[in-house]
Amino acid sequence: MRKVNEVLRLFHMAGVSQNEIAGAVGLARSTVQKYIQRASDAGITWPLPEGMSADKLDALLFPRSLPSVDAVKGKALPDWERVRHELARKGVTLRLLWLEYHQEHPDGYRYTRFCQLYRAWAGSKRVVMRFEHKAGEKTFVDFAGPTMEIIDPLTGVVSKAQIFVATIGASSYTFAHAVPGQDIASWLSCHVRAFRYFGGVSAILVPDNLKAGVSKACRYDPDVNPAYQELAEHYGVAVIPARAGKPRDKAKAEVAVQNVERWVLAPLRDRRFFSFEELNAAMAEKLAELNDRVMREYGKSRRELFELWDRSELKPLPPTDYELATWKKVRVNLDYHIEVDRHYYSVPYTLAHKTVDVRFTGNMVEVFHENVRVASHPRSRVPHRHTTLPTHMPLAHQEAANCSGGRIRAWARSIGPSALAVVNAIIEARSHPEQGYRSSLGLLRLEKAYGRARLEQACQRALHFGLLTRRHVMHILENKQDLLTIAEEDEAFGGHANVRGADFYH
Repeated sequence: MRKVNEVLRLFHMAGVSQNEIAGAVGLARSTVQKYIQRASDAGITWPLPEGMSADKLDALLFPRSLPSVDAVKGKALPDWERVRHELARKGVTLRLLWLEYHQEHPDGYRYTRFCQLYRAWAGSKRVVMRFEHKAGEKTFVDFAGPTMEIIDPLTGVVSKAQIFVATIGASSYTFAHAVPGQDIASWLSCHVRAFRYFGGVSAILVPDNLKAGVSKACRYDPDVNPAYQELAEHYGVAVIPARAGKPRDKAKAEVAVQNVERWVLAPLRDRRFFSFEELNAAMAEKLAELNDRVMREYGKSRRELFELWDRSELKPLPPTDYELATWKKVRVNLDYHIEVDRHYYSVPYTLAHKTVDVRFTGNMVEVFHENVRVASHPRSRVPHRHTTLPTHMPLAHQEAANCSGGRIRAWARSIGPSALAVVNAIIEARSHPEQGYRSSLGLLRLEKAYGRARLEQACQRALHFGLLTRRHVMHILENKQDLLTIAEEDEAFGGHANVRGADFYH
């Protein structure tokens, strides 16, 4: 307290500036300013009152605890614990709480002193609570560093389970879930589970800069992953990633991860798990214990604070859960189709050779170009097949497709039943109908060179021998095999001297 006395003496009696006082007593200017301000708040000047001991002066300038009524001025003090709880509620400020206090105690402290006393009380607490986390405002999400082992019961192969953690800022109410990896599908599904667990959604999501959430980290304008942004839009929340390399931006997430590691994962460290379901069931039990444990600095559990602060402030969940969607960039092929899981979907032919964004779920494939949806198809699981819309085809291709559908079968039917059977076989054998139509057109155009009768006869022979392609029919016509009847050829073939016949093999 010797330096405090010197600061007060120089300031009140010598009229020395605060900068000069700081140099004289060897303190920082901010410390000198703090001593002077605390003395002014306590009504202490220089010289000190008679009998003012160092201990008493220390108690006045740096109070450790505050009585319910100011012993010096006889003014009622607010219930600071209640003030702290009220400040966590959305829209509540110290100014509003002072107005309510002043209505109840007109002779009480003015606003400035009210704020000073509250900060002194908050500073005397074991843990300083910072009130930037309003009720229901922010949810912090991250993956824990430690993993858990999952043993395949059939092969004995051990895989690592990643642990997703989410916590609400005001109450620190925590959720944790084990998933196979940190990919986008696991990341989004964990969010859906967390929102269900909380029974609502906060206004803001604060993730780390992992690739599943942020495709390009930037301090001022981060690029959020499209699928993650879509989830945020579905639930009506804003995604504000923490700055890269700034752990204080997500201090709540860091503490929540630490709590999950200590109180959920560590107690399970010696147990063996053979499925993710088994691991998550065990984690749920420990997680409930964590949320029900009373926190000494608050005198309440996370669950109690969640019910008191956050529950009523969370936005309600939408009628349906977010359907997991995957986005990727693809280049449109020359045939105006794109590939998704080995199946091919058409897009407008004008986009050939261009790059488009594809969004696909379990039931739907959507294609976007410059943020405009240009195509949508039902999801198909059949590999190496095509899904084509006629409107995506050039006019010439549409005309060819229209010609080759019902009209090409009608043309084959006019030639004869054998020609129609060969055409149907060609179309059904191709992976893409258009490929079969082209081959069928080539077959039917042989009528111009060989006539309708010969073509029908050649198709009959092709059916008999199972040669169901345009090329085989053309070879039959070129070699004039259609002019021989099948019975005559079988008889001539069977009576040849070099043919052993069926009886040879019995």
